[in-house]
Amino acid sequence: MPSSSTAAADTVAATAVARQAPVLGVVVPCYNEQEVFPETARRLAALLQGLIDAGRIDPASRTWFVDDGSRDQTWSLIEAAAEQPAMRVCGIKLSRNRGHQVALLAGILTAKGDVLISVDADLQDDLGAISQMLEAFAGGHDIVYGVRSARGTDSAFKRLTAEGYYRVLDRLGVEIVFNHADYRLMSRRAVEALREYPESNLFLRGLIPQLGFPSTTVAYERAERFAGESKYPLGKMLALAWQGMTSFSAAPLRMITALGMLVSVLSLGMGLWAFGVRLFTDAALPGWASIVIPLFLISGVQLLSLGVIGEYLAKIFLETKRRPLFFVDRLVRSDTDPVS
Repeated sequence: MPSSSTAAADTVAATAVARQAPVLGVVVPCYNEQEVFPETARRLAALLQGLIDAGRIDPASRTWFVDDGSRDQTWSLIEAAAEQPAMRVCGIKLSRNRGHQVALLAGILTAKGDVLISVDADLQDDLGAISQMLEAFAGGHDIVYGVRSARGTDSAFKRLTAEGYYRVLDRLGVEIVFNHADYRLMSRRAVEALREYPESNLFLRGLIPQLGFPSTTVAYERAERFAGESKYPLGKMLALAWQGMTSFSAAPLRMITALGMLVSVLSLGMGLWAFGVRLFTDAALPGWASIVIPLFLISGVQLLSLGVIGEYLAKIFLETKRRPLFFVDRLVRSDTDPVS
């Protein structure tokens, strides 16, 4: 029979092993998600409980739902779920709608945990990939990107434009993970490093690779949206795409320079041609098209150039203001949450 000192040592050793399991925080930005929230909360609660039972994460692990100024019953559902200890739910309510990227950042910077995993509320991201992400984290990776293995659920148009966009960003020199959205794991030190970036023009898909910590990818299949409507219609997708281009690359400005040089050369060539027509032929007529066409061409290029330059000036204007990106209106935590 083991002595009392041996038993005590075994207890201490078991406690030490248990403490090695990281506290996991799952960050879920929400905007008008009352239709899908109950199922999302249920699946995440079951996932956390399974990982806790397997000893892979600490019992203090929680799901952090971020209400981005929803106009439906999303926040009421979050509050109700937080009152049920078995759901392991915490809620963050922003003071107003700030958009998906800011809501995601608010959750990442507010949530507790040694490891944070961001996932959309629509259940399109395969939650089973979280287990693989934790394995990669245990293997020494601070950032694990969820990458789509296929785009079978997308229309041909969306698949073509999305993959083309990733390639364009790569050509422009933007460091980005191909076919990765915002499904990722981040260690606590990666989160604290991200906190040092006080940017107003957020594009997390391009910003997080800048951190430089050890990273890897996990492939998963994306499903159809479980319920509700997409919060990224075509207009918002185009706005996010433009944000990514102009926030991380000066290539559009350099393209304006190249375009200006090309137009200058063409204009010089047309001028020499018009001069030759005037000297050596009788075809020259007052007010002919060779004057009108270059005028419209140069005017169009000038307006386009001013528009692109104005976009960069607008970003400088917003960055210099240093306004806070968000304010947390309310914060609710599960009754069993040990964090004070």
